Amino acid sequence: MNGADVLRIVDLMHREKNIPKEVIFEGIEAALQLATEKHYGDEEGIAVSIDRDSGEIKAQKGEQLIDPELLGRIAAQSAKQVMIQKIREAECNALYDEYVGMKGDLVHGTVQRFEGGAATISLGKSEAILPRGEQIPGETHHVGERVKAVILEVRKVGHRVKIILSRTHPDFVRRLFENEIPEIADRTIEIKALAREAGYRSKIAVSSIDLKVDCVGACVGVRGSRIKNIVDELGGERIDIVRWNDSLQVMIPNALQPAQIEEVFLYPRLGRAIVLVKEDQLSLAIGRRGQNVRLASKLVGWDIEIMTHDELNEGIEKAENWFRQIPGVSDELVEAFIEEGFLSYDDLTFLESAQLAELAGVTEERAEEIIAFSEEAAERVEEENRLAREAAAQAAPEATEIPAAEGESGQALSSGEQTAAKPTLESLFGPDSGSPPEKQMTAQEVLGDGSPIPDSESGENSQGRNLTG
Repeated sequence: MNGADVLRIVDLMHREKNIPKEVIFEGIEAALQLATEKHYGDEEGIAVSIDRDSGEIKAQKGEQLIDPELLGRIAAQSAKQVMIQKIREAECNALYDEYVGMKGDLVHGTVQRFEGGAATISLGKSEAILPRGEQIPGETHHVGERVKAVILEVRKVGHRVKIILSRTHPDFVRRLFENEIPEIADRTIEIKALAREAGYRSKIAVSSIDLKVDCVGACVGVRGSRIKNIVDELGGERIDIVRWNDSLQVMIPNALQPAQIEEVFLYPRLGRAIVLVKEDQLSLAIGRRGQNVRLASKLVGWDIEIMTHDELNEGIEKAENWFRQIPGVSDELVEAFIEEGFLSYDDLTFLESAQLAELAGVTEERAEEIIAFSEEAAERVEEENRLAREAAAQAAPEATEIPAAEGESGQALSSGEQTAAKPTLESLFGPDSGSPPEKQMTAQEVLGDGSPIPDSESGENSQGRNLTG
């Protein structure tokens, strides 16, 4: 093999396998080095090099030059195995480097086959896995179908690269918006926050750097023309587009649309906001099985507690009675706890002793005693609540539909659903323990049959406005 042949092979492998030329040269040198050492049975004094410009192979043992063609069949076979291994390693590294930089990007592929619910997707030069858990609930794919997904994870497994795709990750919605909305692609409109429960509902907060561009209207498009493609790709998933605001007093009501908010109280020490609504807006603000308030909390990054005025007053009264049971506590300290948003023993246990000492104006030893008492009391209250719930469950009749209590989709909620949807003051918006929420709306229900889309702020109909509600 002359130098021209070596250069031609290196160039061919570089173009076909996307392997750097230097890696290929080093692999050939290593293979020839091993073959030469096996031929002479000696690992010392042997050196093999390839001229990068001419492709000429130079092998020598000490000062003696060696003709690579005289190395023998066994040595050549060993060199071949080394070359194959080096090429596989280089291919793996090149593929890994290419796709690890695409993490979070949108890719298109074709479904090749299914294994245990997971779909194998061909991306062209490589294959990726779309696990069942990363597929949108309720959707089905078939062999030969073109699908879109984002790259969730890239990792090496031996000499192979495993690429994991996702259609449930919030970045999937983000990338779809970037593809469909030119103003987002050119950074005129920015996606500030996004919260999603795949297959059911998403909330996306946007803002515009150009005052002449309506960020919400641009995302929706005329009569929903722009958002329709995104909703269709998501299988009818409901999308709320809200206007971003740096002030939480404005942003939280925006995030809770379409519910009308009376007042917002912020408690930075706990990262909690208490939102007051009228009784007729309570179920709408909370959403089906807590979905609306849960997504709003993710969107703004704060825990949000929805209450009516009566519930807040009742919660404050109950908290005062609890806190006065703490040994040696003063009325001023009870009032300070309430003003900071502490409405249960659990809230006090979240503080470090130093933080509580600073807030209460007591020593750290005294603060530790208060926290220890609160932990015991919280367990006692939780046990009492558990027993009360069990007793109520045994005594309560089966849930029946109540036409007067309507959810956000306009369907009557059962009494059991109303109880689950309404947060308890003791738990102060604990995590949703119910099963996944039912699918809210189809694409047709979201977009309507060509009727004007309701405005997000005024509630009036207008062309090309917000898709909330």
